[in-house]
Amino acid sequence: MKRLGILLLLLAGLASCRKDPAPLPAEISRVEADPGSVLKGMYLVNEGNMSMNKASLDYLDLRNGLYTRNFYSQVNPQITKGLGDVANDIGIYGSKLYVVVNLSNKVEVLDVKTGKRLGQVDLINGRYVTFANGKAYVSAYVGRVYDPNSPNGVVAEIDTTALSITRTVSVGRQPEELAVVNNKLYVANSGGYSPNNYERTVSVIDLNTFTEVKRIDVAINLHRLKADKYGDLYVTSRGDYYNVPSKLLVVDTQTEKVKRTFDLAASNLAIDDDVAYVIATEWNQSQQKNTISYNTIDVKNELLLSRPFISDGTQNSILLPYGINVNPYTKEVYLTDAKDYVTPGKLHCYTPDGKLKWSVTTGDIPAHMVFVK
Repeated sequence: MKRLGILLLLLAGLASCRKDPAPLPAEISRVEADPGSVLKGMYLVNEGNMSMNKASLDYLDLRNGLYTRNFYSQVNPQITKGLGDVANDIGIYGSKLYVVVNLSNKVEVLDVKTGKRLGQVDLINGRYVTFANGKAYVSAYVGRVYDPNSPNGVVAEIDTTALSITRTVSVGRQPEELAVVNNKLYVANSGGYSPNNYERTVSVIDLNTFTEVKRIDVAINLHRLKADKYGDLYVTSRGDYYNVPSKLLVVDTQTEKVKRTFDLAASNLAIDDDVAYVIATEWNQSQQKNTISYNTIDVKNELLLSRPFISDGTQNSILLPYGINVNPYTKEVYLTDAKDYVTPGKLHCYTPDGKLKWSVTTGDIPAHMVFVK
């Protein structure tokens, strides 16, 4: 009995000492300011490595030239566990900022002006977000991570006022990026958890009925899907990491067929006006190495351009190009380096003629960016 009493006292002492992890402190760095910037700033979400609960949100004040790491924790100190586990996408619609936090099974909703938390929408294994007609559309794997027997994924429709899911529609396995063109939602299906049975289609969803009306055959293991202003979709295929290489395909949304294939690796891209900026970190399982490349494409004429968007040789110091964004007013290119996936990365700003303007340290795996007007 005495021994039990001592044990209970010890447990009580341990419980009183245990505290939730403190929010990460904010760190502010100076970069070159642009007082006349049309845009106020840019949010950057850092994915953080899987199962490490290190997702974080940074903010770049363009006009004052201030970069704040761990911005989310600074303005939401009451959320002691931080943003969550693997922040997979970010988007702005109206006055709200949406962060899809993959392994935390939620969509975090913030005030775009302040970054303060407004609420969350629960969604299992969410991936990417886009918006149309007062709704947010989020792709989700639904099944557990790396389960080859996972069910088909879904797209969830979220009411942006009520912050609740109103409808869901089934698509292919492990759906990834998505875009709306002419009131149709296009979703890249990957099947990435089943290497011997990759998906190879883009789902077409009628937004009025919220039903899948068609699947477009494209290529295996799809990932990125970006719409240009001409009604075309630029879709990346990751290949099989062995014998089938990565490539970039163009889908015509009028015919809903592949109209052009670029035989170049593509991991991510950003489209601004008539130019697509393409980065690639193509992993080869047999060789156990990445092949890195940078390209630009004229999307109006669907031609590969001879000029890369980095001209000063500084790409040689980038270990793992990961996220990309382009300022639509200044044409400056923002490129992230995820480095080794477990240590802080870098954000690089390039001038329109491809010269490095400045660099700043980010959180772990800097990935997705969105401008604030």
